[in-house]
Amino acid sequence: MPTDGPGASPDEPPGEPPDELADLRARLSAVEAHEARLAEELRARPPRHRVRSAFAVLLVLLACLLTPLGAVAVWAKSEVSDTDRYVATMAPLARDPAIRAAVTDRVTDEIVKQLPVDSLLDDVAPDDRPVLGALLGSIGQALGDGIAGFVHTQVQRVVDSDAFATVWTDANREAHAAIGRMLTGQGGGAVELKGNTVVLDLAPLIARVKTALVDNGLSIASKIPEIHTSYTLVQSDAVPKVRTGLRLLDVAGFWVPVLAVACATGGVLLAVRRRRAVVTAALGMAAGALLLGIGLSVFRAVYLDALPAGVDQAAAHAVYDTLVRYLRSAVRVVVALGLLVALGAWISGSGRRAGTVRGMWRAGLGAVRRVAERAGLRLGPVGRFVHRWKAWLGWAAVAGAALAFVLWDRPTALVTLCLALGLVGALAVLELLDEPGRSTRAGVQGAAGGG
Repeated sequence: MPTDGPGASPDEPPGEPPDELADLRARLSAVEAHEARLAEELRARPPRHRVRSAFAVLLVLLACLLTPLGAVAVWAKSEVSDTDRYVATMAPLARDPAIRAAVTDRVTDEIVKQLPVDSLLDDVAPDDRPVLGALLGSIGQALGDGIAGFVHTQVQRVVDSDAFATVWTDANREAHAAIGRMLTGQGGGAVELKGNTVVLDLAPLIARVKTALVDNGLSIASKIPEIHTSYTLVQSDAVPKVRTGLRLLDVAGFWVPVLAVACATGGVLLAVRRRRAVVTAALGMAAGALLLGIGLSVFRAVYLDALPAGVDQAAAHAVYDTLVRYLRSAVRVVVALGLLVALGAWISGSGRRAGTVRGMWRAGLGAVRRVAERAGLRLGPVGRFVHRWKAWLGWAAVAGAALAFVLWDRPTALVTLCLALGLVGALAVLELLDEPGRSTRAGVQGAAGGG
């Protein structure tokens, strides 16, 4: 009978060398054995791995819980200890139309109450006082309305001028020292805690309005005594509880976010699958910050609904949004940073989809490099240097982006995204400059040809 060749076996496919077939079978058996071993390890994980995993999960959960508290602690600490930060927080309120209208009405009411209208009779002869008194009585309402309108106009001019912004800034700067007393429950200062209300003393503004009234012909305004009226910044039954919480967070200060990062790092180091732990911790901390942002919005609605009927809702909106705007900015930064870290850890993993993304990245940059080479670009020693130290250069770029984020003064979500894009650009440049060299490339091509 004819055969396919010497030593051929009917069980072997025709044209397939016996050595290569045996090698393929050996590799397949090795892969199957490796998969079986991994499955067995997953089913019977050693106790020490279980303990490590339990501690890793506990630390990651603790980091997620500490993240919103850390954001609030940093906000409270910066508002209490940094005068410029507090003044910068409150400064926009001086330009807010709702605040200006509310302050104008409040100051007008207080000045009209204190105007000594009866003193108009002091300079009149005694015999004419009864006649003039009767005349004033008959036109009392119209006179009162006219004086109130005139005072309101003068107050509005002062409030709409640059003088109001100056008074507002100076008052808040002088009041910053009283924030500590507010947190401890002590009184005094331009900012005081009266029961469940935080108020700002408007005496400096009233003094300027008194001067303007006298300069514009209302001489009786000079007889107005010193008025210490107050403008309500915050009013809620929860102020005592919030004060206690803020006092604790102020004492904790920046150690709370440091502890959160330390817990996340410890959880990642203890985890068996560290890359997955990085993704989980980053997403969990971002979720914790997001819950804080949602809580701020919910508390805003509850707080405004609980205000008394006479409180200006528009002004209360402006005050609340201004006080927490830096805290909301911190929430956005943590959410953006968590998503970016999770995305970076996932892309650098061994998953099939992550590998596909990396393959598309390399293929696109490789096409750009080939076009540049055809155009005459030769990297030479630079390309060989980048090829040799590419991993270290990549980690240096990551460390540089992280250092820039840490040293940036009050980073925002936009700054975080810009730093991330800068890091991606640096990694793309490294990929484009990666040139193995002529000898290495020739060796690779020869090996491929021999294969």
